Formats: sequence, structure tokens, C-alpha cells
Amino acid sequence: MTAVPDPLPGPGALRFGYGTNGFANHRLGDALAVLADLGYAGVALTLDHDHLDPFAPGLIRRVAAVRRRLDALGLAVVVETGARYLLDPWHKHAPTLLHDDPARRVEFLRRAVRIGAELGAEAVSFWAGVRPPGVPPDVAADRLVAGCATVCAEAADEGVALGFEPEPGMFVEDIAGWWRLREALGAPPGFGITLDIGHCRCLEPLAVPRCVAAVAAHLVNVQIDDMRRGVHEHLEFGAGEIDFPPVLRALADAGYRGLVAVELPRHSHAAPAVAARSLDFLRAAASRGEGR
Repeated sequence: MTAVPDPLPGPGALRFGYGTNGFANHRLGDALAVLADLGYAGVALTLDHDHLDPFAPGLIRRVAAVRRRLDALGLAVVVETGARYLLDPWHKHAPTLLHDDPARRVEFLRRAVRIGAELGAEAVSFWAGVRPPGVPPDVAADRLVAGCATVCAEAADEGVALGFEPEPGMFVEDIAGWWRLREALGAPPGFGITLDIGHCRCLEPLAVPRCVAAVAAHLVNVQIDDMRRGVHEHLEFGAGEIDFPPVLRALADAGYRGLVAVELPRHSHAAPAVAARSLDFLRAAASRGEGR
């Protein structure tokens, strides 16, 4: 029988989740059951062809079924939109909001917001994408602001929080870029940040705990993984350079109450074992952080 996780923890406690993009070889229902059995509090659900395809027939019925499954298992959810080939079978992540014709990306993000609302998602996460060749930076910036404004309007109508993720190598790749985008949008209240802890180690000038503190007031979604300086590769905990107890302490001190979801999209071949190791590591690191 699947164990239902403990109720929402008290102030200062962290809630750990796991990204379904790390369970690409599992049916979604099976992945959810495994994660609940392991003791995760929630999932970061990447909408994709094999996990709640937003463009396949019967979407309303399928979303309702996933909501029932999440509720039955006691799992919280955030919606992620980083599917690689969902919109274009030839080109990874295309089109983005920066392309000449971003219409399919905009529609995808609007659907993601509506799906998030139906699932009771804590946030919907998205990113800028890589600037296409031949698109000048000022044009890319204008396109990004316009696309984000459309998504923000949809999210405001649906009452859904948005977490925009700075991603190494993309047009907005760091926290400073997120601040500039937020200002260009007029600082809408629902436009928060998704912070990937590994990305902070990869390229941010500040130490990782200081990155957390810098955006604490706008933090709506956290992805967590290990990483090395200057190398954008999501690693299992202990395989990179991050000292996790201070990071988890910083999240708790910031009063962050959302999911802290493991982001290991290239580990589906051993998903249950990796997920089990990850949760053990995070719980131990959180305990050590509490002792500091």
C-alpha cells in the first residue's frame, strides 16, 4: 500500500519533491506512486508527451485524473515546462519565446498555467530559451517581455504563481538577468523566480546560500541538484561541489514553504534508486543544517 506523506511540516521545515523528468521511463501514475512510497512531499511535473501531454486529446479528463491521483497520494505539485521535443520533433526546446514565431510556445505556456490551476499547483515554471542565431539581443529582449507579459496575464486570471528560471546558456541565465526581466515587465506580483541550486554553483558570483537570501522574497519554486563551477551538468548529490547543509539552512531561514524538488533529468535509467538516495541525502543534510 502506498504511504501518504506526513502533513505539511511546521515553520522552518523543508518539503522535498522530485522531478518527473527523472522518471521518463515510468508511466506517470507509477512514478507518482514510487515517489509517494519513498516519502516525497510532492513532484515537479514536466508536461511532456509521456507525462500529461498538454496537446493530446482528452486533456480535461486526463488532468482531472492526475489531480485525483496526486490528492490520493498526498503529493503537492509544481508544473515544469522544460520538455525537450514536445513542440518540435527536430529542434530541442523550439520554439521559444525568442523565435520569429513563438505562438506554439506561448500556447504551451498558457495551457501549462491552466493545467497548473486545475492541479492546484504551487507554481508553474518556465524559462527564456537560447537566443536563436540571427536574432539581435534587443529584439530577443522585446520578444521575451511580450511573451512573458502574455503568460503573466493568463496566470493572473487563473490565480497561479509563475516561477521564471534563469538557466545557464539561455538568454536569461542568472539572477541578475531575472531582476532585469522583472523590472522590464513592471514587477508583476505573480512573477516569481525558480531557483536551481546547481545553477547557482555553476555560474552565480555569490555563494549559493547568499543566492537564496538574495531572492528569498520572490522564491516560488526550488530545484536542487549538485553541480561544479562552470559546468552545467546536473549531478547526484555528493558528485559535485555544493555544501548542502548551509543551502538548506538558508532556505529554511528564508521561510521558504514551497517544494524543493530534485532535478536529475538524465537519471531515468535508475530512477527509483536515485530518488531513494536523493531523499536520504537531503534529509541528512537538512538535519546537519539545523544543527548549525
